[in-house]
Amino acid sequence: MTKRYGAKTVVDQLSFTAKPGQVTGFLGPNGAGKSTTMRMIVGLDAPTSGDVLVNGKPYVSSKAPLHEIGVLLEARAMHPGRTAVSHLLAIARTNGISRSRVDEVLGLVGLSAAAHKRVGAFSLGMGQRLGIAAALLGDPAVVMLDEPVNGLDPDGVLWVRNLLTGLAAEGRTVMLSSHLMSEVSLIADHLVIIGQGRLLADTTVADLMTAEGVRVVTAAPDELRGLIAGPGVTVTSTGSAEELFVAGTTARKIGLAAASRGIPLFELTPQNASLEEAFMELTHNAVEYEATR
Repeated sequence: MTKRYGAKTVVDQLSFTAKPGQVTGFLGPNGAGKSTTMRMIVGLDAPTSGDVLVNGKPYVSSKAPLHEIGVLLEARAMHPGRTAVSHLLAIARTNGISRSRVDEVLGLVGLSAAAHKRVGAFSLGMGQRLGIAAALLGDPAVVMLDEPVNGLDPDGVLWVRNLLTGLAAEGRTVMLSSHLMSEVSLIADHLVIIGQGRLLADTTVADLMTAEGVRVVTAAPDELRGLIAGPGVTVTSTGSAEELFVAGTTARKIGLAAASRGIPLFELTPQNASLEEAFMELTHNAVEYEATR
């Protein structure tokens, strides 16, 4: 599917599936097409070709859209003169949702005490909480959030983390777009990564964060080096007299080899690429806006 602004295509032939019971991290550099894709899913932008289907049909054809997808695209997209409760009531009444549910989601996001305050006076973090409340208003099977932790303090970030993993544990489909790689690595089960409007990866977090090697600390580094070095295996010193970095084999094989010769090991730690490192490596050719160094 494509969406064009002038002559530029920001989303092109993008196809992926977010699964129930999982948090899917939706990642990409600035300008990759993440927000455009999310807007097309809920019918706010129209593809110039192809289809976007939710449960087998266009989102806009749903008779109860908020019960199918709860979405947060822009936390500040609300009338500043309305109170939090009146903002949610306006949404609820157009979707046949009860007042009790409004009170319930305000409590869920921690805004009960601010229910009658005007949202124009809300902090960015409070606006995020209210946007999440609106997304959850219809008790949806699919929750799709764009940068939900933006503006939240550490307690709020932890709350969002627990909320999203809890929603997935209930069997819901959760789709999360974020630039905070550390948070995505803690929350997401699956990753969809795009760049310049094209799909770069549709994989698990574990598969993307592949092992780089094993850190070994031993009292006999020279003996261990001679034992495990060979075709496909490299052993390098790290600067410490007792520390080695081993690539091309596993911690288990190193441990078994050391045990067979009675070589004492003080540390045997697999070293994985961080999600941020893996993301940067995958998208380095798809960055739209790169500063000169």
